[in-house]
Amino acid sequence: MTNTTLGILALSGVLLLGGCGGTDVIQEVSSVSQGTQLTDLKRALDAGAINQDEYDRIRARILRNR
Repeated sequence: MTNTTLGILALSGVLLLGGCGGTDVIQEVSSVSQGTQLTDLKRALDAGAINQDEYDRIRARILRNR
C-alpha cells in the first residue's frame, strides 16, 4: 500500500470511530443582560403568559445566575 492509501484508511477509521457511542454536548451562552431578562419576564406576567408563581420562580433563578 502506498502512503496515500494508508492515510486515507487511517482517516476513514478515525471518522467512523468518532461517531460511535459519543455524546453530544450542547452549551448555550446567553448574552442577554439580567435587566433585559427581568423586563421580558415582567412583560410576560403582565400579558398573562405566565402566572405569579412562575414569575417568582423564574425571577429568583435569573437573580441567582448573575
